[in-house]
Amino acid sequence: MKITFLLQNAYGIGGTVRATFNSAGALAERHDVEIVSVWRTHDRPTLPLSRKVRLRPLIDKRPHAPRGDLDHKLLGEPTALVPRVEAAGAGFDALTDQRVARFLGRTDADVVVATRPGLVVYLAEFGRGHYLRIGQEHRVYGTHEPGIRAAQDAAIASLDAHTTVTEADAVVHRRELASTGTPIVSVPNASPLPGVGPSDGAAPLVIAGGRLIPVKRYGLLVDAFATVAAAHPGWKLRIYGRGPKHAALRARIDELGLSDHVFLMGATPSLATEWAKGAIAAVTSREESFGMTIVEAMQCGTPVVATDCPHGPAEIIRDGEDGLLVRSGDSAAVARGLIRLIEDTDLRRSMGAAARRNAERYAPEHIARRYEELIADLRASSPPAPVPLGLRMAAGARRAGAATRRALGRTVRTAGRGRSASLGALRPKAACSVDAAGDLVVRLDRAGLPGGAFTLTATRRGSAGRGEDLLAVPLRPPESDEAPWTAVLERRAHRLAEGRWDFHVVRTDDGVRRRVASSTVEQRDLLGLKALPGAPFRWWIPYTTVKNNLSLRTWRRPAHAEAHTLATGPASCSVEGTLYGAEFAEGQRPRLLAVPRRDPSAAFEADVTTSGADRFRFRLPYARVLDAGDGEPETWDLALRLSPGGEPVRVGRVIGDVVDRKRTDVYPAAQAPGGRAGATASVRPFFTAENDLALAFRTSDAAADGAYAGRSPGSPDSVTKDAAVLMGAPGVVTADTVLKSARASSRPSPTVT
Repeated sequence: MKITFLLQNAYGIGGTVRATFNSAGALAERHDVEIVSVWRTHDRPTLPLSRKVRLRPLIDKRPHAPRGDLDHKLLGEPTALVPRVEAAGAGFDALTDQRVARFLGRTDADVVVATRPGLVVYLAEFGRGHYLRIGQEHRVYGTHEPGIRAAQDAAIASLDAHTTVTEADAVVHRRELASTGTPIVSVPNASPLPGVGPSDGAAPLVIAGGRLIPVKRYGLLVDAFATVAAAHPGWKLRIYGRGPKHAALRARIDELGLSDHVFLMGATPSLATEWAKGAIAAVTSREESFGMTIVEAMQCGTPVVATDCPHGPAEIIRDGEDGLLVRSGDSAAVARGLIRLIEDTDLRRSMGAAARRNAERYAPEHIARRYEELIADLRASSPPAPVPLGLRMAAGARRAGAATRRALGRTVRTAGRGRSASLGALRPKAACSVDAAGDLVVRLDRAGLPGGAFTLTATRRGSAGRGEDLLAVPLRPPESDEAPWTAVLERRAHRLAEGRWDFHVVRTDDGVRRRVASSTVEQRDLLGLKALPGAPFRWWIPYTTVKNNLSLRTWRRPAHAEAHTLATGPASCSVEGTLYGAEFAEGQRPRLLAVPRRDPSAAFEADVTTSGADRFRFRLPYARVLDAGDGEPETWDLALRLSPGGEPVRVGRVIGDVVDRKRTDVYPAAQAPGGRAGATASVRPFFTAENDLALAFRTSDAAADGAYAGRSPGSPDSVTKDAAVLMGAPGVVTADTVLKSARASSRPSPTVT
């Protein structure tokens, strides 16, 4: 059976694209499946798609495409069919009218599934009787704009069936569309197993994830977590995602004094690896047409506390068995649900185990069978007309031509490439995890490694890649036909220099070297991992780069002062932490050293209180920063001096699983009088590109000049600007230079208590 899914843009991201890819991939195990994308905006899909599914675009909007459609005269002209609001939101126009109509009139598919209102309208208007026409609803019935709702309702009357993702929404559709006679059936979204280890429920961490948009009501979750943090200050909340509510959430976090408890993590390549880190997941939406994030968290063994909103959560969560449903819109109810699971470890873990079991019903193979049953029922009750002979012949010719072009392309690409071509293309792709010992386990898919022997290399970025800047480990061959190539990097055995290390695979047969792409990076065991004893201090965090490659961030220092907590107030900031790689000697008086980058001679000291051989705390009054500065914008780096004349030990936040704290661990600025008459200034603690702690002093004049105007702390622009300073861009002073200058300075430092 040939099944075709119509998507607006298969090259983008979003719940509809992901759900369609999942269902199509499962159906392709037993059927001929294609996805027809109205738009093509990139060379390849952003989300993973089964190789068994054909992808066919109708309109090419890539700027560099040799035969693209950006100059087509119908592009941007008004559509004759799709409601104006839907057309504006999805980019439907006269050209989409033409191309979709042509496709629907020529396809030899047995089933065509339309995945959004505009496509449902097209399918009703241009669909043919020789295939089943099925619409999909990925939202809740009452949430569409009235014009879109009316157009889709009228179109559904002409279809063979229409599906919703929850039974509750199917009930609403049946009530509203009873006169149409069109069968309305609920078929949930498919969610493949994540392929990562499950949560152990141990980390004091609550996870939330999704777009930062009003319907998700993350502000409600932040308010609830204020209650949680007051009762259980060791627990943290991480919110993953991007969106227009970022600034408002940032302001609310600061207003409630939760900067050291609630973290906006930004987008992540894989939410599955993050769900597995958490002990609890939280969903506080106003409405959820389905609730894919709930299913994904449950698949990772993370119990979910969710608001009982329409319609998805109540159909997915079995309240009290595998998660908790709380009153919608009630922050106190959310807090009570979270605290209940925080305070009952056994309940939390039993719910996590039940969540994994119960989420199996959303596996793609189960959802594929639901579609097969629906299609079989429709064909039995109202068989479609035979596919016209001309369409069958034309479709067969198109498929044969496409196969020939693919074969010719492979021939052209391999011709004249010698031995490397005979071995096959080297395309290494790895899954990486950190084990309980802190070692890196790298598993490379054998499909991307044609050849007999390989070496995994790690090269320190920015180096010549020789000597201590190069690590080479032979890959162990697969132990079975399905097993990967593997390598284990033991952190005790390799004293890698501080920096970023990029992974490559080198094929022994011909010396070909290729960058390692990343499929998943599991960092869960970093959350409870201890630093190695003694000196030097070392820490490793593997991660996926923005280009989807595998890299490793390393720290190696004679000693390190880890800032576990950072509290900010209107006049000072306070830090508590642990010293690694050294000890506080009895009778010594360690000092906090604050060093300005422009003029290290203006460095000053403050008191440090110690407890035992490794615990410390200090309070830094902002007034001292103002007094020591010259009124100009300045960055002050912070370090501990363990003894008079001793080497400074940087204060930072390295331990854990976060590569770039500057983006996530963001703290509010305190307003203060400026250094010049009538000026105002602010002082803000922040983490640098190296995850070291520093203070930023900014004046009103600097804001007027645009130095930080219009950018919230942690935004990409401010991150880029400060990273350039800290990484040693031309004409600036680096943190290392500052500390060296401070060590060399003979000027006595005034003391602050």
